[in-house]
Amino acid sequence: MHQRAYEAQCTAEENRRTPESPSVGNPRLALFALALGTFAIGTGEFGSNGVIQLFAADLDVSIPAATYAITAYAVGVIIGSPLITLLAARANRRTLLLGLIALFLVGNGLSAVAPNIALLVLFRFVAGSVQGAFFGAGAVVAAYVYGPGRGGKAFATVMGGLTVATIAGSPLGTLVGQHAGWRALYWAVVAVGLLAGTALVAWLPRTDDLRGGSVADELAGLRRLNVWLMVTVAALGISSIFAVYTFIGPFVTDAARRDDSLIPVALAIFGLGMAVGNNLGGRIADRYENRGLLWGYGGVLVFLTLIGVAGDDLVVLLPCLFGVGATMMAAIPTIQVRLTSFAPDAPTLMGALNLAALNLANSLGAIGGAVALDAGWGTLSTVWAGFVLTTAGLFLYAATVARAKPVPVPRSA
Repeated sequence: MHQRAYEAQCTAEENRRTPESPSVGNPRLALFALALGTFAIGTGEFGSNGVIQLFAADLDVSIPAATYAITAYAVGVIIGSPLITLLAARANRRTLLLGLIALFLVGNGLSAVAPNIALLVLFRFVAGSVQGAFFGAGAVVAAYVYGPGRGGKAFATVMGGLTVATIAGSPLGTLVGQHAGWRALYWAVVAVGLLAGTALVAWLPRTDDLRGGSVADELAGLRRLNVWLMVTVAALGISSIFAVYTFIGPFVTDAARRDDSLIPVALAIFGLGMAVGNNLGGRIADRYENRGLLWGYGGVLVFLTLIGVAGDDLVVLLPCLFGVGATMMAAIPTIQVRLTSFAPDAPTLMGALNLAALNLANSLGAIGGAVALDAGWGTLSTVWAGFVLTTAGLFLYAATVARAKPVPVPRSA
């Protein structure tokens, strides 16, 4: 999310085979193509949350049942992305990225024509299976494009596409869905994905320097306990952001009793908070080993409490949506720094595992919120599910890996 967040991953890739002067026609165009891809992916992911009420009504299911489509996407990232990364370990990263964007188009195109919730759940799983592998391979290509010492900065630019998706892509997609139907959101995502695919074909470098590595090298990181502890900390803690984001629509219309035209505004405010928190969190991660996570998790608990107690007032709800996005995103760069530092010898897989952890959080947050709603505790009760999960993640981190030492970055022989 920030230069420091993927520094270990990018440095490991640079040390493996990044030349002093990589042969790239225009680095900025290559990075723009990658950012456009992450923008399309992020718009599809976060935009789904904004139209959950629409496809629930159209497919004649309850909102808790509709969250299965959100959860399925997250499960696709959790299971599909690491699996694809391992199966394609030896593939050229350019070839892998083109294959992933093609699968992304298939998943979203089928989502747009899904006749029932069961098939929508399946197609969202397919779309989600792309995400982590795309970000992991994108980190490798970004490190190559910018050359030694600048890979982290390059990947921060690539990740900017996801930030823009939360601020603009998701609210605009929600607006499209409200006026043209929820299926139009996925067709719009397909259109952006086609543009991204065209840009990737035109501007990604064609070189053997981007060939894949050994499956054994990638798997080495999975043998380290601290990697799995950090994945668990991330999955538990970040779930609260999705226990809120998934239900922003009901928060606005049911809890605050306002018109659904305010939903895109609420989504944009949340996305702006994420962008601010991401930038702040990167600066904190550059200076402190643990404070970003501790402050971020602690801060989000405060805002969750405020929403749970007084979120039916729009004057309280909107600033707290900004606060939840900002405080949780402030923690994510520290999480990613710690995770990649525990396994810098598995750069592509760690990129996929990063996204898998975040989407496991997505799944936990959506499921926890749905359980609270099904129990009849009220629309705002979803935040208390997030509160419990984030508290568990905070205590687990403090008790286990807060003082763990990073693994040295491997260097090529």
